Amino acid sequence: MKQIKNYSQTGFTLLELLVVLGIIAMLAGIVGPQVMKHMGESKTKAARVQIEDLAATLDMYKLDLGTYPTTEEGLKALIESPDSAKRWNGPYLRKSKIPLDPWQQEYRYVSPGEHGKFDLFTLGADTKEGGEGEDQDIVSWQ
Repeated sequence: MKQIKNYSQTGFTLLELLVVLGIIAMLAGIVGPQVMKHMGESKTKAARVQIEDLAATLDMYKLDLGTYPTTEEGLKALIESPDSAKRWNGPYLRKSKIPLDPWQQEYRYVSPGEHGKFDLFTLGADTKEGGEGEDQDIVSWQ
């Protein structure tokens, strides 16, 4: 007698797959904007931390030379000795180049500043003065 094997097919139907894809799309629509909001906030926080670190480094520069770098010398004076610096004891940064802000723009530096001995700031994501959220200016004097 010949033995007959009974095969049963298992798997998902097209309708079941479409329901699962619909649920995933709905979750992505709800969660996605929240993730992007937090990502913008984290860039703003990172810019604040970098400005604080650069300000502390500028203070170390001032301890050695008695004055902050001029606007013309800029933050580059933290990694390369300016011609006028006689007691330069740098480089004052670990890396060989000045860090960019989280939006890949250069930090702005003015010395003497309008708000203190120096002004160090970034204009945020929109690169324009003012703004809210990720577009807000991050400054050293607040």
